[in-house]
Amino acid sequence: MKLIGLTGGIGSGKSTVAKLCAQRGWRVVDADRIARDIVKPGQPALAELAEKFGQDILQEDGSLDRKELARRAFVDKEHTELLNSITHPRIQKETQRQFAAAREEGVDFTVYDMPLLVDNGLDGDMDFVIVVDVDPEERVRRLVEFRGLDEADARKRINAQISDDKRLAAASHVIDNNGTQEQLAERAAAVCDEIEAASS
Repeated sequence: MKLIGLTGGIGSGKSTVAKLCAQRGWRVVDADRIARDIVKPGQPALAELAEKFGQDILQEDGSLDRKELARRAFVDKEHTELLNSITHPRIQKETQRQFAAAREEGVDFTVYDMPLLVDNGLDGDMDFVIVVDVDPEERVRRLVEFRGLDEADARKRINAQISDDKRLAAASHVIDNNGTQEQLAERAAAVCDEIEAASS
């Protein structure tokens, strides 16, 4: 099984690329989905987050108020690291479980859709690393327009991640997503073709 790390800064469109990979028949292990699952009501991570960041990060039904947690966690490096220390080990454990399941099932290509792949030094564990690259100002525009973030919050989240240069330096393949959805689909298909050819 070939492990393909898929990453890009927030607002880069890597989730769209992950969907295109899934349509191709590749297995996708989604770090963001795992991150959501580990903070569902009743999960130990949620109780620990409430203890460290305040009980009012919980909504009335006991679920996580993600916006409020983000507002508190991304205020500075120290708080971001505290969030990561609670969530990342649990995300990693579930990720490894899903990789093992894919291997057992004889899956040929597994994509690890992970925003912090390079930030966390996990790119070295991958056979290939795809970076979805978009100009930072375009990412701010998309986050404001499509995700409803205010501009200051969008910039803060982009700045909390490593630089584009560091991310690109780890890439075996780069997909430029400054254009249209059609162009993105074409470029993603071309990169997948290259990876399949290199693996055969």
